[in-house]
Amino acid sequence: MQKNYRKTLTACYLGFITQAIMANFAPLLFLKFHTDYGIPLGQIALISTVFFLTQLVVDVLCARFVDKIGYRKCIVASEVASALGLAGLAVLPDLLPDPFIGIILCVFIYAIGSGLIEVLCSPIVEACPFEHKEAVMSLLHSFYCWGSVGVILLSSLFFTVFGIGSWRILACIWALIPLYNIYNFAVCPIEHLTAEGESMSIRQLFRKPVFRASVLLMICAGASELAMAQWASAYTEAALGFSKTIGDLIGPCLFAVTMGISRLIYGKYGDRINLTRYMIGSGVLCLCCYLLASLSSHPVLGLIGCIFCGFSVGIMWPGTISIASPRLPAGGTALFAFLAMAGDLGGAFGPGLVGWVTQQSGDNLQSGMLVGSIFPLVLVLALLMLIRKSAKKE
Repeated sequence: MQKNYRKTLTACYLGFITQAIMANFAPLLFLKFHTDYGIPLGQIALISTVFFLTQLVVDVLCARFVDKIGYRKCIVASEVASALGLAGLAVLPDLLPDPFIGIILCVFIYAIGSGLIEVLCSPIVEACPFEHKEAVMSLLHSFYCWGSVGVILLSSLFFTVFGIGSWRILACIWALIPLYNIYNFAVCPIEHLTAEGESMSIRQLFRKPVFRASVLLMICAGASELAMAQWASAYTEAALGFSKTIGDLIGPCLFAVTMGISRLIYGKYGDRINLTRYMIGSGVLCLCCYLLASLSSHPVLGLIGCIFCGFSVGIMWPGTISIASPRLPAGGTALFAFLAMAGDLGGAFGPGLVGWVTQQSGDNLQSGMLVGSIFPLVLVLALLMLIRKSAKKE
């Protein structure tokens, strides 16, 4: 019987939507956790830290153990953990003596699922016999953007209609998506990138200049994306004086929309576009957006820089995967795991650097944004070096 790889693609689409739910839902409730449970804001900030650190640990562990356990078992486990963590968020904080411990446990559980999704969905799609895989990969990653937009908009609408006090019901509703996707991953065809025993070792990977360059690209991609995305709301509030709610909708939401459009365009027309040149152009545009946000004296121009930065970073993460994978066909799961870890490292370091420079310059967010421009600059330079090396080999 002919295998239906469209089922696999649909399952991975829902996987990225699930990851977007886990990354964006809890932050919408930070103030609610603070007021209802009396959790200090300093502890509230640890929720995001636990989420991303858990993902980093899962990325590293995946490089060593996923091939031994098997793709299907691990990706089904990712959906189980995601559903349990999201549904548990509605129950566990009220059952335990310390609600904060309950929240952290749930975040830890669904962060395991998020980390597995991040590492596994890309190689699962890469192993499918699709044409124009760069375009397919870009389209796949666009679903994280649409998931982020959907979580922000639909959650805001739900809270407007039913009140934010009904957040536990919404947590259970969001948990239905990974719960349904357990079945999808259990029955869809899943192939492996390499035959058993033929994957490169971690040491062999690090000896490859292309791998080291790809890790650098991924760090810059994660930093370029999240340094702007995580500060977009604050920038919108500070520059234009909007409320927190409006700031979230105009800043991060429109950032995610333009990022999704960028990935959708390459997903539609990627077979006609040179990926490396497209990424260089996106890097240059990203640099211009950072400079516009940091140097413009007009707040509206700065806001335009923030929003269109989303378009410029859209191709960076999936594009780096598509550059590395064909050049390292025996990289296996370890390749995707380390690229995901590099992206997460950039996502942790970039916003932190922007925040530190902002604080050191007297809470001047534009100064922080100016330092953030180094990430797209390094990405463009690394891509130019890759082109130069490829030309020499030819």
